[in-house]
Amino acid sequence: MLKKTSFLISIIFLLNPLTIYAENLEKSNVTTFDKVTWGYLNPLRGVKSPGAADLWGDRTKNEATGMLVRFKKGFSSPPHIHNITYRGVVIEGLMHNDDPNADEMWLPTGSFWTQPAGESHITEAQGTNNLIYLEIDSGPYLVEPSEKHFDNGERPLNVHASNIIWLDELALEFVQGKGINVAYLWEDDLQDSKVTGYLIKFNPETMAKISTDATEFRSVVIDGIIEYESAEIEGSESMQPGSYFSSIGDFEHIISTNEESIIYVRANKEIKINSIIFD
Repeated sequence: MLKKTSFLISIIFLLNPLTIYAENLEKSNVTTFDKVTWGYLNPLRGVKSPGAADLWGDRTKNEATGMLVRFKKGFSSPPHIHNITYRGVVIEGLMHNDDPNADEMWLPTGSFWTQPAGESHITEAQGTNNLIYLEIDSGPYLVEPSEKHFDNGERPLNVHASNIIWLDELALEFVQGKGINVAYLWEDDLQDSKVTGYLIKFNPETMAKISTDATEFRSVVIDGIIEYESAEIEGSESMQPGSYFSSIGDFEHIISTNEESIIYVRANKEIKINSIIFD
């Protein structure tokens, strides 16, 4: 009996730390722009390739991924296709992404586009510095010659920042308080849940709380510098464009701005945003 009791106590002792550890796992992640790790978007082209840095996921595997991609001024790709569809948001610079024969339409910060799998296109960059957020729902992300083009039934979309439609608290039930505008970019059923992509714009001198219980909440700073706070970090974190934060489950993200700022959000459940305007 003594041996059995000792054995049970030993098992409980071993399991309790695991239980405590599981209960205290962090539910969020914060990656500032200066901490991202860069590689090549198309390793086969080496230094001629744009730079790329995964913020979440792994672009070399069959999984959803969000990454930063940066281009040198004057970059111009040959006609090519991708094996998967992607969406892009311009963070800095001027980007053109279209049919090889299309007239140039330069997309500035806050613009959005989609590139269907299999469709031949070119990508060009004209700003002094050019940075985008690129997102895929499956992978790996591959660059292939345009001779392999195919029609997957989707059509490309290019939305200049000046054509983004912004909605305020009067039009949106999930936004409370002034100083916040939201633009819907896309929505799709992925892995048995509805996933939505938004742009959220904060007026200068605004504090906002984003509440979520989504199992997938991801956000990238697109424009402006925000001060970020949460229950899992000490003090605040200054986040410039290209920075990333995320959470799993019930969580609150606190954002403060001194200037107009825009973030991109991907979430598989509706979020709630409450704002307070500084006096």
